[in-house]
Amino acid sequence: MRTSKYTYYILYMRHSSHDNKDAVRSFGGLVGVVLSFASALLLTACMGTGRAMMNGGEVTGSRSAVFNEPTPFGMVEIKRGYLKAGLTENDSLWGVFTPTKDISVDGFWMDQTEVTNSMYRQFVEWVRDSIIRERLADPMYGGDETYKIETDRYGEPVTPHLNWSKPIPWRKPTEDQERAIQSVYVRHPIDGTVMLDTKQLIYRYEIFDYEKAALRKYRLDAKERNLNTDYEVNPDEVVMISKDTAYLDENGEIVRQTIERPLSSLYDFLNTYMVQVYPDTTCWVNDFPNANNEPYMKLYFSSPTYNDYPVVGVTWEQAEAFCAWRTAYLLRGLGPEARYIQRYRLPTEIEWEYAARGKEGNPYPWQGEDMKNEKGCFFANFKPDKGNYTDDGNLITSKAGIYGANSNGLYDMAGNVAEWTSTVYTESGVEAMADLNPQLSYNAAKEDPYLLKRKSVRGGSWKDPLSYIRSAWRTWEYQNQPRSYVGFRCVRSKAATVSSSTDTKKKKR
Repeated sequence: MRTSKYTYYILYMRHSSHDNKDAVRSFGGLVGVVLSFASALLLTACMGTGRAMMNGGEVTGSRSAVFNEPTPFGMVEIKRGYLKAGLTENDSLWGVFTPTKDISVDGFWMDQTEVTNSMYRQFVEWVRDSIIRERLADPMYGGDETYKIETDRYGEPVTPHLNWSKPIPWRKPTEDQERAIQSVYVRHPIDGTVMLDTKQLIYRYEIFDYEKAALRKYRLDAKERNLNTDYEVNPDEVVMISKDTAYLDENGEIVRQTIERPLSSLYDFLNTYMVQVYPDTTCWVNDFPNANNEPYMKLYFSSPTYNDYPVVGVTWEQAEAFCAWRTAYLLRGLGPEARYIQRYRLPTEIEWEYAARGKEGNPYPWQGEDMKNEKGCFFANFKPDKGNYTDDGNLITSKAGIYGANSNGLYDMAGNVAEWTSTVYTESGVEAMADLNPQLSYNAAKEDPYLLKRKSVRGGSWKDPLSYIRSAWRTWEYQNQPRSYVGFRCVRSKAATVSSSTDTKKKKR
């Protein structure tokens, strides 16, 4: 109130030289202004902060710092765009009709090369080390409680989890520690070789199905399942939901089930998977009967010589598990920004073709349809002629990234190894897909017909002829079938896409 009185006083003194009538009129008007100002202050105190006064009371939006997503390690950005998926001309050689469709794709990150043996081996070793840490903390083995964290720094209980900051005593273990470490190894009964017990290397992970949970028919509140106000809601309606689950039986074998039960909570959209992660190295023998591929079976995955070669013998299910582990591994190393990061996954069939064609939409990752450049060098690792695998300089797979990249900066999008996608294989192909970020997915249950477990495989491999390595060529493999010529690479949806103006682009040119 002191300020108000002081204001009145100053205003009165400034008008004291005027006649009484004018002074009274002026003073009265000014007092009205001051009182209006005081009322505004009172309204501000009641209705909000000074921000409303700064913008004149207009709604200007709530602002926060923009998250600038860093380029993921080993990946390149594939900018959003358009492609005519499929083959524009019928395949005269094989008589296969591949339909076409105009499709638009959002931007994403993609591995520059296929996932290599060394990358996948890191996954295998992580699973091995997690089992060892569990047993080092287990009273039946090591009994060292420091390998498992059950309370926070204040002594409050937390969800038990492994202590990855405590190293495994590989060099000088105690007797109990040695028993825990050696429990994941077995000795070959014939030649005495010590090797990992691959049956124990099981990765368990959970995936929340956000898309399914978003569907109206699965809303927990019955009133939200139908927006038609003419429809009478039945609050007691029973909605059945199916989910995947897995567990180990008494013999340590993985039991996979797809169960159906009444919808009760968001946990019904949480699917649990358990996968043996070690690659099937015997694929080198099983894929090629009457061939001497024993050295590849023994050395291809385990020898450092093949560190930078694409991993093979990995099923679609194992590739999915790797993506889940890679996501969890990344999120553990991030701070608050983790909430923006999208999970690693296999590319959709259309994402893969869009990325492989390059910025020009070429039929192969390179320009033109020749298999060699002007110097006579092959553009990719494939089988140039019948039985002559070595004409391109390789017998089997080649080191990832030794051939030239396409205009998107991606290597080996044709040949070397064919690659898993996340898309279920259907004969109709793109005809059954949407024209915006298309995807056909189906999580086949164990009891489903084997035909429903086919996944689309793209790119062709080191054993395929030129026509099989075209970007539009479609083929498939069963999701549980490992092959010596099928690998994979990961993608990750971008945290955000930025609008651009075609007019602006033209002006810049």
